[in-house]
Amino acid sequence: MAFTDLLEGNARYSARFTEKGVPGRAARGVAVVTCMDSRLDPLAMLDLKVGDAKVLRTAGGRVTPDVLTALVVGVHLLGVTRIMVIAHTRCAMASGDDTQIAGAIEAADGTNVHGMRIGATTDQLTALHFDVDQLRSNPLISAETAGFMYDVDTGAITQVN
Repeated sequence: MAFTDLLEGNARYSARFTEKGVPGRAARGVAVVTCMDSRLDPLAMLDLKVGDAKVLRTAGGRVTPDVLTALVVGVHLLGVTRIMVIAHTRCAMASGDDTQIAGAIEAADGTNVHGMRIGATTDQLTALHFDVDQLRSNPLISAETAGFMYDVDTGAITQVN
């Protein structure tokens, strides 16, 4: 079975599980929007624990319509008062624009995703500023919002706006 190793891992995790009763609200009042890159461990890189934050992950850490919806819910119902949008170095979504990434996908396995909004850009800082500005100007988002860059080689986070 394709998931046997993961279910075995979950059995080990469940046997030592200690998070029973943790509330669903963000105990530290923070939501983190970041990339789905497997090198990023959002809770660990901010010294947070389960229950402290809402974590939303997308390709490139972009603020998509689904992320915006989740943030509105987080701000109004789940205790979010601060939003961190975190891009990172050596991101695959910064290696080209949507057309180039779609071309790479097609070259990899023949799947045609041309026309899909991927959110890729070689100008990460401009995209990060755009996403943060989008949140700051949204009347449904009252949380303090800022953009950050995470260095995958050092673990350091720098505020960029």
